[in-house]
Amino acid sequence: MTIGDVGRRSGLRPSAIRWYESIGLLPAPKRRIYDEGVIERLGIIRLAQEAGFSVAEIWTLLSGFARATAPPARWRALAERKLDDVRTAATRLREMERVLEAVLRCRCPTLEDCGRAMTRRPEWKRARPASLTTSAAQQGRPSPPLGRKASR
Repeated sequence: MTIGDVGRRSGLRPSAIRWYESIGLLPAPKRRIYDEGVIERLGIIRLAQEAGFSVAEIWTLLSGFARATAPPARWRALAERKLDDVRTAATRLREMERVLEAVLRCRCPTLEDCGRAMTRRPEWKRARPASLTTSAAQQGRPSPPLGRKASR
């Protein structure tokens, strides 16, 4: 099967297929002819991407275990860690949602008044985002010049 055939069957551009080869997620074909197994491997890559796995994690899934390691053990090892990351991110997103909803209700005449009002709220004292409780320097970022927005 040619790279064009693989692309049509998988829905990927040839450049994406070549990139997967270059980073070690797909084996290089012999004389640019692919075997049928490449379609299944691309399906695994796509599933892992949809689960939020990084390229490094996908490489580990495909090549980072002993050959005899069964697929369920591979998925479980990576999914347990990723699920912890997803749950942490979901908690963070709920906190962000809460803060955004609070600022949408803001009726303060100045930002200083808003800052005072927000810091008096009980939930502010409980759990506030690290980006609001530590300085840029503490986060390892330079402080923006006065009058300019910090970029991330």
